[in-house]
Amino acid sequence: MGFLDKAKAQLTKAVDQHGDKIAEGIDKAASAVDKQTGGKHTDKIAKGRQGAKDALEKLDGKNDDLR
Repeated sequence: MGFLDKAKAQLTKAVDQHGDKIAEGIDKAASAVDKQTGGKHTDKIAKGRQGAKDALEKLDGKNDDLR
């Protein structure tokens, strides 16, 4: 098992254990950015938020992190 395989395994484990907290952090960050930009880029921020959550789901293979 190479370095990248080990790193992915550790990341997958972390996402499985703390995916809900990570998803919450994604939501908070997106809300903060939306507030800072005055809502000018809400659609782009929402797209980025969804992309980040989709990537989160791909890491652990479960649909348990999205709300």
